[in-house]
Amino acid sequence: MSIVVDIQWADDLSDGLYLPGEEQISQWAKASLQHQVDQAELSIRVVSDNEMQNLNQQFRGKANPTNVLSFPADLPEGLDVDLLGDIVIAASVVAREAEEQCKPVESHWAHMVVHGCLHLLGFDHNNDADANEMEHLETEIMQQLNFENPYGG
Repeated sequence: MSIVVDIQWADDLSDGLYLPGEEQISQWAKASLQHQVDQAELSIRVVSDNEMQNLNQQFRGKANPTNVLSFPADLPEGLDVDLLGDIVIAASVVAREAEEQCKPVESHWAHMVVHGCLHLLGFDHNNDADANEMEHLETEIMQQLNFENPYGG
């Protein structure tokens, strides 16, 4: 198994925010993908609210920052590369949500990485059945990583 995770950090991140290390982020991504793919490359970019808001507006038509966006690779047919795509995570949003939801910030970070990776694999939560499947898989992965169920219960 060869999973390569490229991690990028925006220059304008707020001081004082909890930011996981690159090794942690990579571990969480690999745990999310290990039972789904043998080889993969992906990028994870940690951004400010401003950058996330611009991306959310451009790609989803929503004028506010969100916690995580996933951009699956859209490669031409016949191109044989293992590129899954890109994940963008807003550090401030993750910190705010963790506080609002009374969750450890590290756990919420792990959940956002897992959630983003599953989107790259084609999982979604557009209807109840798909949401239940995705949430079940997220919970399994989080528990394998020694975190609690991100959805409670």
